[in-house]
Amino acid sequence: MGNADKALKMLILIFFLSFSTQAFAQQNSSPVSSQEQIEESVKLAPCDSKNRFNTVENLFEKLGAKKEDISIEKFNKGEISNLVVRIRGKTADTIIVGAHYDKTKEGCGAIDNWTGITIIAHLYQSMTQLKPEKTFLFVAFDGEEKGLLGSDAMAKAIPKEQRQQYCSMINFDSFGFGLPQIMRDTSTSKLAATAKKVAKSMDFSLAEASILNADADSSSFERRGIPSITFHGLDNNWQKYLHSDNDKIGKINFTSVYYGYRFGLVFITKLDQMACAEYTNK
Repeated sequence: MGNADKALKMLILIFFLSFSTQAFAQQNSSPVSSQEQIEESVKLAPCDSKNRFNTVENLFEKLGAKKEDISIEKFNKGEISNLVVRIRGKTADTIIVGAHYDKTKEGCGAIDNWTGITIIAHLYQSMTQLKPEKTFLFVAFDGEEKGLLGSDAMAKAIPKEQRQQYCSMINFDSFGFGLPQIMRDTSTSKLAATAKKVAKSMDFSLAEASILNADADSSSFERRGIPSITFHGLDNNWQKYLHSDNDKIGKINFTSVYYGYRFGLVFITKLDQMACAEYTNK
């Protein structure tokens, strides 16, 4: 990627230095995954849709998820299967961190969206070591490519009287080409503004743009009044790769995926420290 690739590596260095100033960097074992570990997980992307759910579950288990913390939520008479991995915090305030694991018929679904699955699985591993204040649900959604079926079913199943305790939904969808960006049309304004403030505090200008005719799982929660945001790591050539035979591991810039994970970790750690009211539109 030339200059873009150099920019990614420089910004990762900045983030590495900023992480070292935070309290959790003083722990004996670092909670931060390496780029090599991220790359290894991305390369697990199965091209056969039949193998994707089990591979997601195996990845979370490999990264430390215990059987008792994993649940399978089935919807649409069992046709939709979401994988949910819980970290119980000190409060009932809940943050959902999600990515879809299903794919289209074309390609291997490595970019869209095994990169997102890799990010949330490693965020899970990091947050288990950081012992968050809030409760976190890491969700691998099914049926996104068929119309956000898995996320819509989960959001719909949350009773109205309980929605107030869901502080936010953070979605990761399609990395591998550039720096993280906010998908404008699928993100609530105040949460997007919070993400930009977090990025600015780390000398990073977080872009925000619309993607023509695109939607994402965050929309399912936004429609139910839960603050939501989608991050992606695409560039202007994304249409050459997504939903095509070019969606394969060999096309991925792993530095982009790693940076998506690193920024995601900073962001959700910051949200965990903030009161929910600080980033809701209500």
